Amino acid sequence: MLFYGTVRELSDFLAGRGTNLHLDEAALLLARIEFPGLEIDPFLQILDSYAAELAARLREWSDFVPMSNQYLFKELGFSGNEADYYNPANSCLNDVLASKTGIPITLSVVYLEIARRLSRPVFGIGLPGHFVVQYDDGLYSTYIDPFHRGALLDAAQCHDLAKTDGNPAALARVNTRQIVARMINNLRGIYFSRGAHRKTLQILDLLIEADPDSAEEYKQRGITYVQVEQTRAAKADFERYLELAPDAPDRPQVEKQLTALKRWLVGMN
Repeated sequence: MLFYGTVRELSDFLAGRGTNLHLDEAALLLARIEFPGLEIDPFLQILDSYAAELAARLREWSDFVPMSNQYLFKELGFSGNEADYYNPANSCLNDVLASKTGIPITLSVVYLEIARRLSRPVFGIGLPGHFVVQYDDGLYSTYIDPFHRGALLDAAQCHDLAKTDGNPAALARVNTRQIVARMINNLRGIYFSRGAHRKTLQILDLLIEADPDSAEEYKQRGITYVQVEQTRAAKADFERYLELAPDAPDRPQVEKQLTALKRWLVGMN
């Protein structure tokens, strides 16, 4: 029941239904897939304490970036987890706050949520393959790479980091829903590659709840249902996929899979 509430709350948020969520709240709800029963409030309080400590140190508006980097990366020791990058815990804000290591996007969430508490102009930048943040108060602007201990970057260095060939769209600011969606997709990829089928199903349930007309998610869930031998559910999802994407290029392969599933089900009767 706890996870169902998580799916409902997150899916409503992603779809723009119901109550809005702050980024930290949404990230911690997502972390319940990896950490069932996770209590959210203690981790919100950690972020509150970091923001309060940082606020006490700030004297000038221009102090925010250097003081944040000093506090978060030099004193607290937040850094990228290069040794175990694809550990699903790196995508979970609670574990990142506990271990002070993570991947670019979750470390960026820490930076963004402290900035939000202090009303500072920090924005998420969804570079391909490497998330960073931008501070921009109209007078001073810089990109910050939390994965590399707060390294300051200009636009050209961001393009080099992400190998974007200078495409300005790569530096577009992303909103909270886009950030959460990217975190969800990161976890989906990790769970799928590890064969963590039950958790993959929870991710796909969440995405389908948010967008019931997303054909690709039904196909992926059908594939995952096959892996856990839920044949009837797999059949239903493959059929729904073909309804939503009648001209899909892989239609012959999916129809072949459906035929096999139907034969198996007939044999069970």
